[in-house]
Amino acid sequence: MAHPSKRTLITACAVLSVAAVLATSACSINVKGGTSAGKAGTMLVAADNGSPTFEKNFNPYAPNKRVGTTYMYEPLEVVNTLDGKETPFLATGHTMPDAKTVVFDIRQGVKWSDGKAFGPSDVAFTFQLLKDHKELDLKGVWQRVESVSVDGQKVVFHLKSDDVPAAHVIEQTLIVPEHVWKSVSDPVKETNAKPVVTGPYELGAFSPNQYTLVKNKDYWQADKVAADKLVMPAANTQLDVVNNGYDWAYAFMTEVDKTWVGANKQHNSYWFPPGGNVSLYPNLTKAPFNDVNFRQGLSWALDRTKIANNAEQGYVDAAGQSGLLLPNQKASLSTDLPDGGAVVQNTQKALDFFAKAGYTKKGDSLVDASGKQLSFSITTANGYTDWLQGVKTVQGQLKAAGIDVTINQPQPAAYNQALQSGDYDLAMGSFGGTGSLYDDFNNLLNSQFATPVGTPTTSNFERFSDPQVDQILAKLKATSDPAEQKKLGGQLQSVVYNQVPAISLFYGGLWGLFSDKQFTGWPSEKNPYASPMTWDSNPLLILTHLKKAAA
Repeated sequence: MAHPSKRTLITACAVLSVAAVLATSACSINVKGGTSAGKAGTMLVAADNGSPTFEKNFNPYAPNKRVGTTYMYEPLEVVNTLDGKETPFLATGHTMPDAKTVVFDIRQGVKWSDGKAFGPSDVAFTFQLLKDHKELDLKGVWQRVESVSVDGQKVVFHLKSDDVPAAHVIEQTLIVPEHVWKSVSDPVKETNAKPVVTGPYELGAFSPNQYTLVKNKDYWQADKVAADKLVMPAANTQLDVVNNGYDWAYAFMTEVDKTWVGANKQHNSYWFPPGGNVSLYPNLTKAPFNDVNFRQGLSWALDRTKIANNAEQGYVDAAGQSGLLLPNQKASLSTDLPDGGAVVQNTQKALDFFAKAGYTKKGDSLVDASGKQLSFSITTANGYTDWLQGVKTVQGQLKAAGIDVTINQPQPAAYNQALQSGDYDLAMGSFGGTGSLYDDFNNLLNSQFATPVGTPTTSNFERFSDPQVDQILAKLKATSDPAEQKKLGGQLQSVVYNQVPAISLFYGGLWGLFSDKQFTGWPSEKNPYASPMTWDSNPLLILTHLKKAAA
């Protein structure tokens, strides 16, 4: 159960965070059958996690903050990561008079939960707070912003360079009240035990194993909030999602139709949209992975459909080699890619590419010029059972091509370190799912992240470097013309398809489980207004969209 940028586990599975690049991990939930109805108006949410109990930390910028923090604090706008659509919240919208300036129109009539008025000064204060305390600037806003100024009800962000995608980062920053936080002596260590917020919920009761969020009756769009109370249990109390009648959970379930849906066929449903490209990262600093012919050989040797089915039990599709998340980003798909970027296993084509790279088939082995069989390892994190199943399938398919493949399974922390430092041959990973075409490709391809092996990086773990690609990224960063954006995006898709900096395998699912017994209007394939994620600001889209079920 996970997401491309965060693995949030309901049961006792390992947790890993790798800078917005990791994708889904399967963890089974022990289902015993039966449900228990919740109190009217109360939503039971499986979203948070404790180890084994909760720390009372609602600092919106703390890496270890409680998930419910983002149900209370609001950003300027919320981005649907499935399609990049922006929904105004504390801002009514934004404009870019030029590529170096972003102007947000701040919403009027909003109050903090202590009754004080919210205004542009709170926004300006928030960003100054992040500038003064770089540890809080988790999204790297001040890497892109030069200065911030207030002009009446507008807040103006002056950027360091032509940077159209910067608005996407700025708008997702959670805003805090100046009148509260200006007196905080150490904002980095502050746990914010009594949060003052603008959002749909306020903090209710808190215990080491469970806390509640209660409806903010003075919320500026309170009429859109259906649930009067949210109950947030600690994840690793081993609460059974099915047995306890959860309304909303984010979890991978084996045989979900029999387990989750089977427990209450009238009300329980699920939606697993794609949230990231689960891929093999070739270490481009090593031979033979630095040879594009060899990478093409690997790509054509794989049966992605079988890999996807074995890894994720048929819940997700095989990924194409465009670098896009489909169908999420279908509108951006280049018509120049053969078969829309799909790569169907072709053993002879794979062998032809291997031959160009200096490897030929001799008996059952793929050998180099000296007759030595090719061998290498694939690194995946220990405990991520879906990725392991995918890797085992890859191992078998490459064995059929004559390659001796071993599997390396370090613990999550060691895996994280190996990936960031470039200490691997091939490694499982994931990219995409940010909601921004530029950010998706920039994280994968920008040479500024291609640090020397041994020096950790936060993106581009394969260490791809091409000056022409950097130029395309720079142009995409600077343009607001939709036609130009699509053209440049197509060029980047061609790079991923032809140069194979990563070998896409399958789309990592976002494991949304819903019950409409009490609340209706959950996101779905027919109405993908939000992803089913339970963390960050995405839940604000859901919590202001649901309706109480008819009695």
